[in-house]
Amino acid sequence: MRVERLTPLLVGPSPAHWKQQYIDEITDLLTNGFVGTSLPHQTENSETGIRYLQGFNVRPNRLDLSRTTWVTHDFHAKNRKSQLREGDVLVVQSGHIGTVAVVPREAAGSNCHAVIICRFKSGIVDPNFASQYLNSQIGQARLRGLHVGSSLTHINTSELGRFKLPFPQLNEQRTLALLLTTWDAAIELIDRLIVAKHRHFAATSHRLLTSRMRLRGFKEKWGLRRADEIFENASCKGHLNEPLLSVTQERGVIPRHMLEGRVTMPSGETSAFKLVEPGNFVISLRSFQGGLEHSNYRGLVSPAYTVLRGVIPIDERFFRHYFKSPDFIKRLSVAVIGIRDGKQISFQDFCSIKLPLPPVDEQQAVATVLDQAEAEIKLLRKYSESLQTQKRGLMQKLFTGRWRLPVPKKTEVPTDA
Repeated sequence: MRVERLTPLLVGPSPAHWKQQYIDEITDLLTNGFVGTSLPHQTENSETGIRYLQGFNVRPNRLDLSRTTWVTHDFHAKNRKSQLREGDVLVVQSGHIGTVAVVPREAAGSNCHAVIICRFKSGIVDPNFASQYLNSQIGQARLRGLHVGSSLTHINTSELGRFKLPFPQLNEQRTLALLLTTWDAAIELIDRLIVAKHRHFAATSHRLLTSRMRLRGFKEKWGLRRADEIFENASCKGHLNEPLLSVTQERGVIPRHMLEGRVTMPSGETSAFKLVEPGNFVISLRSFQGGLEHSNYRGLVSPAYTVLRGVIPIDERFFRHYFKSPDFIKRLSVAVIGIRDGKQISFQDFCSIKLPLPPVDEQQAVATVLDQAEAEIKLLRKYSESLQTQKRGLMQKLFTGRWRLPVPKKTEVPTDA
């Protein structure tokens, strides 16, 4: 199905037994949050203030409450229409336009800004189902048809009211919402684990790369050596038939064809480009954004880069990690006076830096530990991406009627005691 052809009024393929109604027909309240500046009414006292939700708090199918603004009770009392209840559906008006989340119990009683509040009729639409549909690939494609404005696009509340929402019976809505929120919970759990692994990796790598933590079996004290005692300038002109390489902070030095999106090829000859061999490091001496990039490939890089290679036995993997560390960035910024003022970095600047040089076997051991930690994070990222892909495919089938879940005749709704 070509979702780009869908519009706010054109639902596209959907299950035959589903109804289709305008949002303003199936809501008890459809309004926008507070309009204007709340700065004079904000307070830092979270104990006596009222939570003030904004567009950045709204994430697909959930609220991120880690960043919270608080407003006074007086402001809250004067702006009743933007007071939130549990189950309200929030749609971001500007910024991350069209992102949708449901107000959970812990955020009930908050006030809000720059979001559209949809309070669906409780006997007709389940808010979690509405959120899942609007955040789906189909829902987002249709919501894009509501974007207005040139420089700063946004969604108008009245126009969202004329958005046709397809929905089945309430029992089926709840069944679908429960299934999809279970997927969301699994994805969020993996993403939280990735964040925790990143933090642990940063702390561990800092301690290992500065010898504050030593691996078992290694006791020899590390020495500091000038960079030009470990590396030399290996820059030389390459050959016209060598592949072109790109220098990236995330993936190191890689062939240009591996970059996503359009890559601008150099104009004119590449005879002045520099040859890079596997195991070399590449640094820009015109500007410094942090770290030297390691290459596993042979090819050509722009003349703006300087190519380095080891002059003594080293494990390049150890220095690949070290050149990304805060300790190295600090040493370079100390060596280069005025780096913040845009001073061009010279090769002599780099050579003057003193680098830690543990024994080669310890370099190898440290590099192996950090490589394994990196590989685990990459594996978790791929797992998260695969879950998101599977969920998108599942929603596509469920919302177009290709698949249908078995729905219980009666869904028990838990009530508070």
